[in-house]
Amino acid sequence: SPTVYRIELRRSAQPFTVQTEPAGARVRILNIAGGYRPGMELPAGEYEVEASAAGFETKTAMAVHGGSSPTVYRIELRRDAPRWTPGQRFRDCPACPEMVVIPTGRFRMGCVSGQYCGITQMPVHDVRIGSFALATYEVTFAQWDACVSDGGCGGYRPDDEGWGRGSRPVINVSWDHVQSYVSWLSRETGESYRLPSEAEWEYAARAGTTTQYSWGNAAGGNRANCVGCGSQWDDEKTAPVGSFAANGFGLYDMHGNVSEWTRDCWNTSYERAPSDGSAWRSGDCSVRVVRGGSWNRDPRFLRAATRRWHTTGVWFVSAGFRVARTLAP
Repeated sequence: SPTVYRIELRRSAQPFTVQTEPAGARVRILNIAGGYRPGMELPAGEYEVEASAAGFETKTAMAVHGGSSPTVYRIELRRDAPRWTPGQRFRDCPACPEMVVIPTGRFRMGCVSGQYCGITQMPVHDVRIGSFALATYEVTFAQWDACVSDGGCGGYRPDDEGWGRGSRPVINVSWDHVQSYVSWLSRETGESYRLPSEAEWEYAARAGTTTQYSWGNAAGGNRANCVGCGSQWDDEKTAPVGSFAANGFGLYDMHGNVSEWTRDCWNTSYERAPSDGSAWRSGDCSVRVVRGGSWNRDPRFLRAATRRWHTTGVWFVSAGFRVARTLAP
């Protein structure tokens, strides 16, 4: 009888590699024996790949390996949703401002102390504040210069008036300039940075109090940098950030040193103001609200309730800012 030959063709094994973002994540192939190593040779088929890294969600996926050529399979991991705790401090990058988690809550916004009240601070109204983080300190020259060195901030290098850079609050930055900084910071970190709303700013400055200042109704001595505040910098120049005691939320220089830009358009009173802590996007948006008073203003301008405004395109030796960050629930 004729001889029958059975010929079995098998595809040869080919290299199989998993690339992860972030690089260096732990990789396992769950449906084979033995450990994974980059470029290991596997026959054609489907492979259940698991990637994990500290601070990221573990991800499992089916990778198809064709067998006729090397396979490079890519897995991108998402960061774990953080569990935010009021008072928690963090920094998203080495050059980023230190942030503190602000507790959620409600407060009475406006002239609750009954002193130096005006139409701009009335009517007093209830506001609900959601989850967000605020910079512990005003943004410094060092942090702004890091943005410029990285190709951000439009290359704008503000004048320090000869007072020094480093840990002094950045000055001579307009509201428009500040938008370039928060955009750079958001790109650098992948997080949502911005200016605080006016309501968020006042809530943070009060830190649970209803007095003119977070420490009471009198300006006192050497509690802030302003005209007549009793500090060594009064009416002369800015002080390095953090030169005075923090408020109850762990924030420094909410009163004095430099006035701080917020997101809100200017409105002459609180009639129809948002009650959810969001920025007021209607009104005169060619000017924006500034808060907190400054080194060349007297104490009544440092009150938690005091509101002023500046045109978005101008800058001053007395105006700076601090950043806020939206927190995922």
